[in-house]
Amino acid sequence: MNEANETIARSPAVAQILRGLELTRDLYVASILIGERYSGKRTLLKRLFPDLPRVSGEDERALSAALEMENALIITEFEAVKYPRELDFQNKRILAVADGPVDPGILDEKFAFIYRMPPLRERPEEIESFTRHFLSQAREDLMIDEEIELDQARLDLEQNLRSLKASVYREALLQSLDASEIERALERLFAQSLEGNNAYRENLGLLERPLLKAGLARYGSQLKLAGVLGINRNTLRKKLHEYRID
Repeated sequence: MNEANETIARSPAVAQILRGLELTRDLYVASILIGERYSGKRTLLKRLFPDLPRVSGEDERALSAALEMENALIITEFEAVKYPRELDFQNKRILAVADGPVDPGILDEKFAFIYRMPPLRERPEEIESFTRHFLSQAREDLMIDEEIELDQARLDLEQNLRSLKASVYREALLQSLDASEIERALERLFAQSLEGNNAYRENLGLLERPLLKAGLARYGSQLKLAGVLGINRNTLRKKLHEYRID
């Protein structure tokens, strides 16, 4: 069992879903797991039923064929099924996954057990574990040897596991870049976008803004930062106002 599978059940809400699915795993009943996209529903079912065949509710023909051939089946994208009332779940072990709302009448008619997966932002017990898991993956995939200290404020949970993983990889990559690599990245950006008759002024913020934000965060006062930068305080104040840096 990999770390992602172990992590997915660390929150009480998901652990309860897991227990319910385990209790009915050998029963010929229909269950459905509803929640936001990328919240870990498929990971949870993969943990419990790694060998169970899967079919998407978006493919009506494949779904009909699978229901005729299989006694046990995972149906993903169930919310996309056009004619759910026509599906025959009798004497079958069905595990459905829905990324969006399903008609309450269909839920009552077709499913014996209904589970609702909370979004990742409501499962703080799992966020840190998934972050460590994705960071380990990122260091291996990107061949990063040095330690990476992630800023939790920069982690993106908007799209659950998908955006969390992307933000971890992005932060790991950014922190691994040295000055020459950052310079090459800027050179490539300027080569693609440099035009007009005021390009110097328009692009100066790409250099000054991060310098000022980082300096203010590190030194905590405009007076100290002005001294480090070798500029007078009034010039610094104007720059901070220009870039709307508090």
